[in-house]
Amino acid sequence: MSSLYILLFSFLSFSQQKNTATPKSRSIKASPKYIHYHLKMAPGVFKRSLSFPNKIPSRTPSKPPISYHNRSISLPCRSHPLISQLQNEIDELKTWSSKLENRTSAWLCDGLSRLKDVQDCLDDILQLPQTQESLRRQPTWAEKILEDFLRFVDVYGIFQTLVLSVKDDQRAAQVAIRKKDDSKIALCIKSRKKMAKEMDKLVSTVRCIARCQFPGLDSGLSVADAELVGVIIDVIEVSMLVSVALFNGISLSFKSRKSSWIGLRLPKKEKKIKIGEGIQEFQEIGVERLWGLRKKGYEEVRMVLKRMQDLEECIGDIETSGQRVFRSLINTRVSLLNSLTQ
Repeated sequence: MSSLYILLFSFLSFSQQKNTATPKSRSIKASPKYIHYHLKMAPGVFKRSLSFPNKIPSRTPSKPPISYHNRSISLPCRSHPLISQLQNEIDELKTWSSKLENRTSAWLCDGLSRLKDVQDCLDDILQLPQTQESLRRQPTWAEKILEDFLRFVDVYGIFQTLVLSVKDDQRAAQVAIRKKDDSKIALCIKSRKKMAKEMDKLVSTVRCIARCQFPGLDSGLSVADAELVGVIIDVIEVSMLVSVALFNGISLSFKSRKSSWIGLRLPKKEKKIKIGEGIQEFQEIGVERLWGLRKKGYEEVRMVLKRMQDLEECIGDIETSGQRVFRSLINTRVSLLNSLTQ
């Protein structure tokens, strides 16, 4: 056993000498048992180290890279700025028509001014080449729109004639009030009732325009054509709203207060709404204020005359606003006609 240790010691000494003699080869090739033995013999000198082989772990083969293709998506063209502007003005006009309180002549003139702006904007849109091409693709529907605007032109032409008659009646009524002539005042009241019936006819005509269907529209309209059709239908709708507020307001204001109070006693809700649709300045000069002027004093007669003069100014403002709408309607119809004939 001792000879075995001596042999091992001599082998180690020979290895150390060989390493010092040949510095180039410093690495000792030893078996695992040899390394284990020395680690066991000198635990305080050597430290354990674990070396793993530089093997790449087996991984799941990655999927082949997906080839992406850049595709151009053709989105619909943005609407023309004039169409967006027209839609905004239509929305504002719808908001205006929803205000049932404070129906004064100034409110009515504001609505007519807004309607004129809508018609002018539509006229500008009808001048565009793409609009004219779109209308030519829908000839039946375009003919129907052309007919509707012709009826609007006729209605406002009749209204202008009626307003002139109202102004004449107002002047005659003021003369009769100064003279306290009950017979002339009776004629003025009768003329007012007749004027109310004529305004009712205009209301029926305008509502009939809005109720008519729109034939000749293809089911497969393009986005641009559908947008154009939509705004034109909206223009007809708001034109009806403003016209009804105008004609119906004058009609209800010129009707006798007696019939209004009778309607107020009825349980129907519509009658109450109709009374509120009258124009404030027109209702301030009711039939009850014009009757029995001979029995009234000077101050009361003077107050009635003052209100009649204020009403005459309001009628003049309404006449001017109506004339502007009348001209705009004519221009719109001419543009429609040119689009179909050129």
